[in-house]
Amino acid sequence: MVPLLLVLLLALILFGAGFALKFLWWVAIVVFVIWLIGFFVRSTSGSGGRNRWYRW
Repeated sequence: MVPLLLVLLLALILFGAGFALKFLWWVAIVVFVIWLIGFFVRSTSGSGGRNRWYRW
């Protein structure tokens, strides 16, 4: 009985995590696209070099 309850609990946790993980994948894709756009569309500095648009 206990193994069955553990399997059902695991299935419930994974089912709930599936929605959260799908949302996190979309967030990761959006952040990656923003980073990619910022990587290619960088402003040039006064000395002619190229700066990053973020300050990491």
